[in-house]
Amino acid sequence: MFAIGIVGAGQFAGGFAKLFDAHPGVSRVTVTDLIADRAATLVAELGLAGVEDDFDAMLASDVDAVAIFTQRWTHGPLVVRALRAGKHVYSAVPMAFTAEEIGAIIDAVKETGLTYMMGETSQYNPTTVLARRKAAEGGFGRLFYAEGDYVHDMDHGFYAAYQYSGGADWKRTASFPPMKYPTHAIGGVLGAWDTHAVSVSAIGVPDRRGDGVFDKSVSMFDNDFSNATALFETADGGSFRTNEFRRVGLAHWIPESRFTFYGTEGILEQNSRATFWHDRSKQLEDVTELVEPGSATGADDPVLANVDPALHDSFISGHAPVHDTSALPVEFKGLGNGHMGSHHLLVHDFVTAVNGRTLPTVNAWVAARYTLPGLVAHESALRGGERLRIDDFGDAPE
Repeated sequence: MFAIGIVGAGQFAGGFAKLFDAHPGVSRVTVTDLIADRAATLVAELGLAGVEDDFDAMLASDVDAVAIFTQRWTHGPLVVRALRAGKHVYSAVPMAFTAEEIGAIIDAVKETGLTYMMGETSQYNPTTVLARRKAAEGGFGRLFYAEGDYVHDMDHGFYAAYQYSGGADWKRTASFPPMKYPTHAIGGVLGAWDTHAVSVSAIGVPDRRGDGVFDKSVSMFDNDFSNATALFETADGGSFRTNEFRRVGLAHWIPESRFTFYGTEGILEQNSRATFWHDRSKQLEDVTELVEPGSATGADDPVLANVDPALHDSFISGHAPVHDTSALPVEFKGLGNGHMGSHHLLVHDFVTAVNGRTLPTVNAWVAARYTLPGLVAHESALRGGERLRIDDFGDAPE
């Protein structure tokens, strides 16, 4: 068993704090946040072990690991500091904001031998899980093309989320470049396809809403792209396309992530309402029920009190029939899940990896392959779609 500290007590942290606290492989959970009242409230609501004054105090404490749920551009340096302080790290996405930060995390993992895992929810998106199974069975033949979308309109909870985390200056941070938050789309593709991206050409769409979000004169990122599309070349001679859209007329009840995979012998194709498996030698098969999350749990959980109702579905989805939940602790039964059934599985992956000293699913090398292509894609969009090379940090060690 090990003790873990939650860093950042914002909207996303509560559900995960509850899962870590319930897991039999975790001894206790403490919390810290820049806004002390938020940490204290979370501790009181969930009956956690206590509050640390700040990040330095958390690192100086006797916790064995930290789970970082801070603003999305802050993860890289915090992760490195935690690893260098001797803590295992679970990090919310994205892995980092720059290629240099990604390299620093990998170096720190190599040198410390500690566990790092990025909590990419699309690793356990049911369609990705099914595609991973089909690929392992050889059902695709040769995979040569895939599509991955993360289509999340700002009006569907993101305004409220940025206001909650960003305070009076929230518009400066709400302009976060879409392609710098790439892992829900890229991870859903590469989570099933054993390859990595080697080049990219991307197009960014400047925003026209005129509300001060995605406005270069306001943005701390000098960004006015609200939507972006990237076409990646893969190491095995294939390609995949991802969309990162923040201004899009998608019904709020339709899942924001969708994936499609094309192979020489089979196709897995998902749209907004259904998912189909195509086999050249058989009839079209409707596999929608396999990838449909089951009954949601945790809808009345108090940790959702500060979460905009438009985002609630992201925190309460059940598991899909395609998920293997046999290894999950019984203590998770009835607890809030989320993001198409991924939260339980991600927390269990990390706890198991730390206690067993094994590589987690989305380890530092996998996380780099899910993150870096998007960072390079943003640079390509800034350069008018110029095709740019994507470096690779290699495979994880055995």
